[in-house]
Amino acid sequence: MPDTPHQPPVADRRPSTREIHGRTRVDDYEWLRDKDAPEVVAYLEAENAWTEQRTAHLADLRQTIFEEIKGRTRETDLSVPTRNRGYWYYGRSFAGKEYGASCRVPVADPDDWTPPRPAEDCAPDQPALPGEQVLLDLDALAAGHDFFSLGGSAVSLDDRLLAYAVDVVGDERYTVRFTDLDSGEQLPDELTDVLGGVTWHPDNTSCFYSTVDETWRPDKVWRHRLGTPQSEDELVLHEPDGRFWTGIGRSRDARFLMIAVGSKTTTEYHYLDTADPDAAWQLFAPRREDLEYSLEPARIAGEEVFLVHHNATGPDFEIGVAPIAPTPPEQWRPLVPHDPEVRLEGVDAFAGHLVVHQRSRGLTQLRILELDADAGAGVGDDYLVEFDEPVYTVGAGSNPGFDQPTVRLGYTTMAVPPSVYDYDVRTRELTLLRRTPVLGGYDPADYEEHRLWATAEDGERVPISIVCRIGAREGVGGGADPVPTLLYGYGAYEASMDPYFSVGRLSLLDRGAAFAIAHVRGGGEMGRRWYDQGKLMHKQNSFSDFVACARHLVETGWADPATLVAEGGSAGGLLMGAVANQAPELFGGIVAQVPFVDNLTTMLDATLPLTVTEYDEWGNPEADPEVYDYIASYAPYDNVVAQDYPPILAETSLNDTRVLYVEPAKWVARLRAVTGNPDVLLRTEMSAGHGGVSGRYQAWHDRAFSLAWILDRMGLAGGGEPGRG
Repeated sequence: MPDTPHQPPVADRRPSTREIHGRTRVDDYEWLRDKDAPEVVAYLEAENAWTEQRTAHLADLRQTIFEEIKGRTRETDLSVPTRNRGYWYYGRSFAGKEYGASCRVPVADPDDWTPPRPAEDCAPDQPALPGEQVLLDLDALAAGHDFFSLGGSAVSLDDRLLAYAVDVVGDERYTVRFTDLDSGEQLPDELTDVLGGVTWHPDNTSCFYSTVDETWRPDKVWRHRLGTPQSEDELVLHEPDGRFWTGIGRSRDARFLMIAVGSKTTTEYHYLDTADPDAAWQLFAPRREDLEYSLEPARIAGEEVFLVHHNATGPDFEIGVAPIAPTPPEQWRPLVPHDPEVRLEGVDAFAGHLVVHQRSRGLTQLRILELDADAGAGVGDDYLVEFDEPVYTVGAGSNPGFDQPTVRLGYTTMAVPPSVYDYDVRTRELTLLRRTPVLGGYDPADYEEHRLWATAEDGERVPISIVCRIGAREGVGGGADPVPTLLYGYGAYEASMDPYFSVGRLSLLDRGAAFAIAHVRGGGEMGRRWYDQGKLMHKQNSFSDFVACARHLVETGWADPATLVAEGGSAGGLLMGAVANQAPELFGGIVAQVPFVDNLTTMLDATLPLTVTEYDEWGNPEADPEVYDYIASYAPYDNVVAQDYPPILAETSLNDTRVLYVEPAKWVARLRAVTGNPDVLLRTEMSAGHGGVSGRYQAWHDRAFSLAWILDRMGLAGGGEPGRG
């Protein structure tokens, strides 16, 4: 490696060979896996120095974009309060502070569900609402740490105790502490190596939490009793099967505790009826391969039941009804039957209504089922909450109260900032409580949004969501010219990349660029089949769909390959690596964030985090030679060839436990060795995890770096042509 950044770093080639299924695989850069080795740290730092040098001409633009994001954001702000039992809970942010605060105020009128509003002239150092109690000062908790993340917080059901989880490393192993909210004193109890937060038992003297095994799989659920050491905690459940994870929660009516045990394709639920002091944990329905279900306690026509959201009758799920007792699938009675045109994603039960989360024709929907004791099945009117925009995202927000008559929901489009509504089921009125302010005179009417459809190699129609400023495509003489475009994709785990708003994105749009999302297979936008057709031995569909979307944008005049930039992160980073190999000519640049680009190596090592639990997503190449060959056919690291690649920016974090930094490090080393391209760049955050840096100002600087590079590739960095790096 060079001592100065005048030439790109050159990683030593240290071939290691592995024989499997009669195939020989040579890996020159596996030595980069040892992040504690001084030579590895030195290499990563040299790559950072090279990236900084190749992007030094963008320093002013990066600062400008940071200031734009900051200038559009109301830095001192307040979230819409959410009512839970006797308090309204909300978050505050403060100008100049990386982190905010969690607060609450008492409910003044039990019959009034209208959230309280702060005074317009509320000063940052003053209570936002009368009677404000600060539960957590996150800036104080983060003091002295390079990284900080709040894993979750939970107040006991008597509203007296607070449990909160923090991570100051970035490896997502949290420490839970407890505070007496009456006295403000911290309890001596401390739980370490916890995954996320805790769930309180209604007795208010004990709580439950999950821990992970050596592969970072949440395999155990524990019960902690306050005042006792963690070493004496009760092991409630241990899941030995490496494909399955565990998690625990509490029902909205606070009666049931429920443990979910699941793999990518199979689930089972255990429940505890806390209303019965002599009750033991019950298994509702034992796991069956490829049967997925979840439980939601409800009260319908005066009867206590479980709502079962399941795929026993079809791939797009059904909502059934079962008694509060262990019940096999054959006895689940349909309430909302399976419909191949509607993907049912879940159900929330309240005293007077049910809220069904679903999607149809690629769009999210909220469906209300009013509970009526006079109706034969206990269910009265059944309807959708309607919105005007043609492309949008809607979802239920925080709705912790079983008896609440309103549904808190969130709504956004690619031009409309995140909006919080209350829907009153009694009056069917939709009330806008807040639209995230965008300072500087922002007007959604200045932007146009479209839903486009590309045709994939096999004839499947793939949706594209796209946004740009009105007039961005107007060319000389009134024609429509291509615009520089950022095309984003993910395509895995049935995670839907629904349309969303971004303040940072405005720095692209307002410079004349467009932003598009390719809703490729592997996601869940078009139902369960969309996911099934983009995983395991169908994974190539994710890549060819993205390529088809890029070609559609070019062929329809939306984009030009020279200024079309692709972006994706994590499993979307795998997508980026694959399309870089398969269609490099379509892109003027590629951004791969925490990219899963060495997936064959990872899936061959069952000791690595997440590998075994991901067999149902990618396959097991160690056990099956056909799976090995298929993954080897598309794995980005294994398929680097001597061809013209566009400039690539790979971004990663040293402490990421989901996609290890070594994957993009090896990928960049091989890309540069094979192609000699100096504009294949690696940027490593040396004190961060999978989600990147912590703190909002740090995150804005981080995003400004990426956006400046993207604008440079688009020719919008201040000059007329795409620049280097």
